[in-house]
Amino acid sequence: MPHPSPLRLAVLGSGPAGCYLAQAMLRGAQEIEITVFDRLPSPYGLIRYGVAADHQSTKTITRQFDRLFADPAVRFAGDIEVGRDLGLDELCAAFDVVVLATGLSDDARIGIPGEDLPGIYGSGTITRVLNSHPGERPFLPALGDDVVIIGGGNVAIDLLRFLVKDRSGYIDSDIADHALDAYLSAPAERVTLLNRSAPAAAKSDPQMLKELAALPRARYSAPELGDTSPVDGDRIATARLAALADLVSADRPHHDGPEVALRFGSTPLRIVGEGKVEGVEITTAAGVELIPASSVLTAIGFTRTDDALAELVEQASETGRIRPGLYRTGWAKRGPRGAIPENRACAKSVADEILADLASGTLDGDPKPGYDGLPGTVHERAVSYEQWLRLEQHERELAPDDRARRKLTDHEAMVAIAREEP
Repeated sequence: MPHPSPLRLAVLGSGPAGCYLAQAMLRGAQEIEITVFDRLPSPYGLIRYGVAADHQSTKTITRQFDRLFADPAVRFAGDIEVGRDLGLDELCAAFDVVVLATGLSDDARIGIPGEDLPGIYGSGTITRVLNSHPGERPFLPALGDDVVIIGGGNVAIDLLRFLVKDRSGYIDSDIADHALDAYLSAPAERVTLLNRSAPAAAKSDPQMLKELAALPRARYSAPELGDTSPVDGDRIATARLAALADLVSADRPHHDGPEVALRFGSTPLRIVGEGKVEGVEITTAAGVELIPASSVLTAIGFTRTDDALAELVEQASETGRIRPGLYRTGWAKRGPRGAIPENRACAKSVADEILADLASGTLDGDPKPGYDGLPGTVHERAVSYEQWLRLEQHERELAPDDRARRKLTDHEAMVAIAREEP
């Protein structure tokens, strides 16, 4: 039997994973009604709150998602949280298909002694503070003179770039100025980045390293860099080694800013300190070494432990189908790997699964009411896309001339402005 039209789809999460999924389904289904839910009153999730504030070119991807929400078949329902405002069972009863695109928001633990000492902060925590996330601590913690970063991927490089930049590096960004001011009042003097991998195998994008080299800030060393000759058959590794060589070259001009040591093949053994972080003990090919640390920033991945959906996205999967009618995409499906472009391919594959289940009759064929069938309390609470545009305009009007916007850090204030409440 053909499935009743239109297909009513709920997407939980309005970041790139959820928006790409909605786009793919909008193109692939003949008749469809899509509701994209988010627990925040603002859409775009990872793009708004996870992409580094000084990477505004990456954030412009929201323009294509603006066009998505302008489609009459797509609804945004912000400030709605599963487990608080409605249950997953209620959603599944109201919609033909529910897709989890909620990401992984908690910083992964290192798994070494001492990681619970005060002075250790995950990359997610720091990035959300710098991006004015309303659910995060309002102020940036004091990092001190000696900052150690554990991790070698792009997120670790984002943290490093923040630590070496001065105020001029944030023109036309949407940085949280109160956090930037707090850091620049007492910036780090020394930064050590600990990377378990060898230089050629590091996870950082060569372009990110080139961006560091181009900044008129900081001085770099890499004791374990070694040979930077081209790697046969590996274009990216070759480019990475070349970028590292440029970064530590004696020909690079001398700049103010912190002394930065890039330590490759370095495995953290434990974090030491009496009542607070004082150092990180590492092992390298040369033996055991103690790196002084006034604070430690971790950038080793993400997990999810904080809500009603955590169990459903605990393990990565090759398929988006959890069960017929319930699916997942993005990091909720793959685990914490891949940047924004990978979310598009992932969303397309999950959309293909849904459409195949639709065509085969696997999905429940009983008519579903969709958004209209949800409790009235949800309708009353939900922030619409039009209301979000009002909030966005407020943020842009609030911003000084050298900022793209000034994001609000108070959830209730965001809702009130979106709804034009006094």
